Amino acid sequence: STTSPPAPQELTTVRVQDPRVQNEGSWNSYVDYKIFLHTNSKAFTAKTSCVRRRYREFVWLRRQLQKNAGLVPVPELPGKSTFFVGSTDEFIEKRRQGLQQFLEKVVQNVVLLSDSRLHLFLQSQLSVPDIEACVQGQGTQTVTEAILHYAMSNCGWVQEEESRP
Repeated sequence: STTSPPAPQELTTVRVQDPRVQNEGSWNSYVDYKIFLHTNSKAFTAKTSCVRRRYREFVWLRRQLQKNAGLVPVPELPGKSTFFVGSTDEFIEKRRQGLQQFLEKVVQNVVLLSDSRLHLFLQSQLSVPDIEACVQGQGTQTVTEAILHYAMSNCGWVQEEESRP
């Protein structure tokens, strides 16, 4: 008997890496993280993407997903601990791991994956207000266009050089 070859399995790898302190030494310093995504899933517009996001953008994303997911439970984010015992590096690393686990669970959930905010968060460098505008059709581009524009401009890869004065 001949068996047909199995359908290729959809695989999405998401990594949260390279935490960087921005505005170091100032009162408005924060850490952002590189989110690298590689997938063969049809759910995503771009097969690979690379963006930088900070914790409070994750907090916004989780709130939006929760709003739209109805009864589907949204994974937890690592806590916003103010009393952290140990070094800052240790805290940042713990948070990085937590953020990665959060995204890994989110991208495996079909309901959450249907939220275009998630796609813009992962695959464009739009700010939160711009993501909102885009999703509500008030931006200059559609969600797909914004993602493709970002993918084409390749700024996910060249932003390292550009950020230097």
